[in-house]
Amino acid sequence: MRVNLPNAITLARIFLVPVVMLFILVRFDFGALTIGGMSTSVSELIAAGVFIVAAITDGLDGYIARKRKLVTNLGKFLDPLADKLLVSAALISLVELQRLDAWVAVVIISREFAVTGLRLVAAAEGRVIAASSLGKAKTWTQIVAIVALIMNNFPFRSIGFPFDTLVIWVAMAMTILSGIDYFVKNKHVIQLSR
Repeated sequence: MRVNLPNAITLARIFLVPVVMLFILVRFDFGALTIGGMSTSVSELIAAGVFIVAAITDGLDGYIARKRKLVTNLGKFLDPLADKLLVSAALISLVELQRLDAWVAVVIISREFAVTGLRLVAAAEGRVIAASSLGKAKTWTQIVAIVALIMNNFPFRSIGFPFDTLVIWVAMAMTILSGIDYFVKNKHVIQLSR
């Protein structure tokens, strides 16, 4: 079976998940970057960089698939799976490091799987639930929050600004709001599937 370019990008995102986890959880002695008396390890910088690259590929694979008319059923399955794996792995790793409360990770991950379930029910009915603008905003706030937590609030720690805490609360709010939005706008899908 030949894999087209968008699906290859999506698979690359899946393969980057353990790389992100490795650099978040394992303390390699690569040194540190110091600004204003505060430092972050090179491992954290690598983890954040790989996470950002993986997150960017999310939009890239979809854009190429639509532009080149390479949308496939495999891609429709793999793309949301890759997103959930990336976000879930990062959040669970951050809980392990005690940089994130477990209940916050559970709320975010639960919403992701609930919306995926809704999409599966819709697909069984021959309907497609497109990403909403709230859903896209949720994704970007989650990315920013996860990167801030991976970097342990660097460089904002140097000025005592709790950027990581602020942005994770914004991401939580966007996660809940967008989840409610999906279910309210698509309640007919649930009613039809009874």
